[in-house]
Amino acid sequence: MTHAVVVLPVYQPGERLVELVAELRTAAPHTAVVVVDDGSGANSARLLRRVSDLGCALRRLDRNRGKGSALKEGCRYVLRAHPGKDVVCADADGQHRASDILRLAERVRDTRAIVLGVRRFDGDVPLRSRIGNAVTRTLFKMTTGVAAADTQTGLRAYPHELVRWLLTIPGERFDYEMAVLVAAARNRCPIEQVTVPTRYLDGNASSHFGMLTDSVRTYRPLLVPAETPGPDAPCAGR
Repeated sequence: MTHAVVVLPVYQPGERLVELVAELRTAAPHTAVVVVDDGSGANSARLLRRVSDLGCALRRLDRNRGKGSALKEGCRYVLRAHPGKDVVCADADGQHRASDILRLAERVRDTRAIVLGVRRFDGDVPLRSRIGNAVTRTLFKMTTGVAAADTQTGLRAYPHELVRWLLTIPGERFDYEMAVLVAAARNRCPIEQVTVPTRYLDGNASSHFGMLTDSVRTYRPLLVPAETPGPDAPCAGR
């Protein structure tokens, strides 16, 4: 699978990053993987060197700028080093498996649509995640008219035609992914949804999502009036 590049934004990562990269290397050895360190600091240097030794491209932000900034840095790198390649973005905290990342890569290749890896919110799911997704899913449908089962998933695939457009979407932190989804819906970009297993390890303790501040940021793109001009998307599957 060489038609897509995997982008992993990380902040103070743990061993699960190494495990995920090793899984990807085993399952798809010729697939490019880009790890973007969002200003983790010196304590993460040794672990990031291990990831680099596994053959990943390593990009570093000078300070903690936010997940949106890390994703944009990954997209800029793909445009320079792997032009014409699709992009699959995933979290590296244990929620996403290599097999699911590769499934999304195949789906974006076949459909030329944005592909969301949507989680099932049943079973052993932290209450804050269950409630948060229900609220944002409802607001998203009210705002855009598009039904998305999981608006907050970090597992997403984008056709290469949209990679440069992703850099034009405002947002530097957790609000960025919601802003992308809102802009895509309003541009009538096709959005595919693939169900993936839900994995919350240690009650999602590794998440850096701030319940209050980041929730406010996440909802902000949903409050922008629909008539507000936004960047036009060159939707490949339109």
